[in-house]
Amino acid sequence: MAKVDLHTRRKERIRSKLRKVSSGKPRLTVHRTNKYLYVQVIDDVKSVTVASASTLESAAKADLKSSSNVEAAKLVGKLIAERATKAGIKEVVFDRSGYKFHGRIKAIADAARESGLSF
Repeated sequence: MAKVDLHTRRKERIRSKLRKVSSGKPRLTVHRTNKYLYVQVIDDVKSVTVASASTLESAAKADLKSSSNVEAAKLVGKLIAERATKAGIKEVVFDRSGYKFHGRIKAIADAARESGLSF
């Protein structure tokens, strides 16, 4: 199987397990590319994005040298936690989207936890 197919299978497997345990909580999902990081808080019951943050935003670009390293991930994690709490969300389910929980993905999760989100 191709790498993309394996990643898609992992992503779908993780998401189906999260549906079983989420009990109506919003999902904090992460997408990463070689250049940027994207994070969204999605309410799957209403099918709407509640909050989002990425390294493409001017708030993130001004403070960073690179938009795809661990420092950028920490900033995006902090931004998403602030925006989610402003929207009234304190508990989420973390969807790592098939990526390993290390590096940039772990930095996003740790920064979001430190800034007030619980998962």
